[in-house]
Amino acid sequence: MSEKRKYKKRFCKYCEAKVDFMDYKDAGTLRFSLSERYKIMPRRLTGNCKRHQDMITIVIKRARAAALVPYTVTRKTVVSAPFENLR
Repeated sequence: MSEKRKYKKRFCKYCEAKVDFMDYKDAGTLRFSLSERYKIMPRRLTGNCKRHQDMITIVIKRARAAALVPYTVTRKTVVSAPFENLR
């Protein structure tokens, strides 16, 4: 039997900052929850709680609909600095 890996406990940075509302127009703060191919990162990697992860998901989807954040980037389209234009 393989041993279970031990990871460090991740904490929700939005709970620590006491965030109650997230704005979809602030694309700079969304980049911490997006991968380099603009996919939404899961809770187990970001350490967010369920409440804030749901908020982030809704905000990112609204930002995509408003064309502030692109949908996924294909492998053929190579982006050198993906978050450079998200300021």
